[in-house]
Amino acid sequence: MDALRDRDPAHIGAYTLLARLGAGGMGQVYLARSPGGRLVAIKMIRDEITDHPEALARFRREVETVRAVRSAYTANLIDASLDAAPYWLATEYVAGPTLARAVDQWGALPADSALRLFAALAEALASVHGYGVTHRDLKPQNVILSPQGPLLIDFGIARGAADTALTQTGLAPGTPGYTAPEVMISNQVGPAADVFALGATLAHAATGRPPFGAGPTHAVSYRVVHEGIDIEGVEPGLAALISACVAKDPAERPSLDAVIARCAVTSALAEDPFYERLSSGGEAAPQDLPAAVAAGLVPQRPPMTPPAYPPTAGPGYVPTVGPAYVPTLAPNATVGTTQPRRSRRTPWVVAVAVALVVGTASAVALRTLEDRSGAEGEEAGSGGSAAATTGPKKPPAYILNDRISRDYWRHSEDPQDETFGSGRCNLIGGASPPKELQYGVSDADDPSAPIATVTQRARISFRFKYAELNEHKPDPYYVSIGVKPPHEIDADTGRPYDVMMESKNLGYTSRPVDIYTHWKDGGYVELTYPDDFESHMPKGETYPAIPLANDPGDWTVVMYHVTGGPSDYESLACTGFQVGSS
Repeated sequence: MDALRDRDPAHIGAYTLLARLGAGGMGQVYLARSPGGRLVAIKMIRDEITDHPEALARFRREVETVRAVRSAYTANLIDASLDAAPYWLATEYVAGPTLARAVDQWGALPADSALRLFAALAEALASVHGYGVTHRDLKPQNVILSPQGPLLIDFGIARGAADTALTQTGLAPGTPGYTAPEVMISNQVGPAADVFALGATLAHAATGRPPFGAGPTHAVSYRVVHEGIDIEGVEPGLAALISACVAKDPAERPSLDAVIARCAVTSALAEDPFYERLSSGGEAAPQDLPAAVAAGLVPQRPPMTPPAYPPTAGPGYVPTVGPAYVPTLAPNATVGTTQPRRSRRTPWVVAVAVALVVGTASAVALRTLEDRSGAEGEEAGSGGSAAATTGPKKPPAYILNDRISRDYWRHSEDPQDETFGSGRCNLIGGASPPKELQYGVSDADDPSAPIATVTQRARISFRFKYAELNEHKPDPYYVSIGVKPPHEIDADTGRPYDVMMESKNLGYTSRPVDIYTHWKDGGYVELTYPDDFESHMPKGETYPAIPLANDPGDWTVVMYHVTGGPSDYESLACTGFQVGSS
């Protein structure tokens, strides 16, 4: 439980905010109090993604799923706002830590306790499946250990039997390490995939380690498909059951009824001494606003001045505790069902997705992109029209981080891969440059560093080959470079969120520069990350580039042709580099 920030609202709808509970895949989760005094958990999706139909579809599906699944193993829906931004849902607040936090604090569960938890979670999934719903994102972060037993949360990508998938071709729902192989390979989602996630979740609970190891997303996903789960040191009977649940072939996994039978529990999980210690490890929740203020969870509110209208969430609403009015659009402003919310967060994308490594091969130290024709159709974040030979006479000061980007670079560690030691990109769509484009990335501080490896600063170089042969300086052709970390970054900390998700935005971009800067001598334009990069958000926020060490892994570099204003750009080429853990 964390303190509210100055920019957090004081109210959401009819609810008075008391604290932050954490960040989910769609947005921020708050602890709040209803007018009648009931504690609720409110998830508000970030306003940066409310314009994405896929995001709204996922959120609405979550609301409908939680509304439909009235189970003893889920937090029941209390209220929701679906008609206009800001979009949010409120569920009953459940005291207790997540399984992930409990294991981090107390360590791995004893075998007997793990078997009881195994049976309880299997029963919870069976209850959800009874409503015709598969969860699709079961993991330790989505299990709350209440005193009465575990509850499942976060149905953002849950799917009914008659639903169609919201994910796109080549992307899989779920979280690497817990997503079943058939989901990653061909997006075959069904109850057996939840059984796989159940086994992986219990492996983490029984070992305290990631079920398929740590590291870059693509490495974890490879192990899920091709290697065994980490159950070293686990009691043999429990290890055998985990192994059965994570069988590569979904047809070989046991049913949930069979899992419960094999656990052969003889007493309730709530009576287990170790579980009792885990479930009591959550922080005490403040019961009202004065208690939250006394605990330091609510910041000092600005002086109250009556706005043009009261922050109502319905006829006759008056906040239970605290100021009835706050300045409109000021820090800590009330959020109702129609009031827009201003946020400084970086863009979030709809689901945690595993991007399979596809696309064209690309060199790293220095690459050549031959002139292409017949570029693919328009794709979010790429642009589909062919690049014009010329650009604006005066470029914008920056390009906006205002669209989804599914362009990724992956380092190759397979000796059989033709890009071994470097890597490849899966640039989606893009435009054709008018001339032969050369570009590369190197370590700005250590020229002798291995190819595709950077430690602190990256030097990015690019040019049009043979530009110096032009008799006269060509018309300007403006290029901005986007450097994207592996994961979504929390703007408050400059580091990935606790629940890591692949980055789906442009990352940090450079000021547009004319690629013909050195046309007389054929030299390269050179930029340095992080020195020359920032992130410019659609609502005016600007964030400095984070240090490379903040997010080890595979970083992606995309070149954008700027054709007009801050939102007029299209991708040209892609490369990347790897940042090792310190």
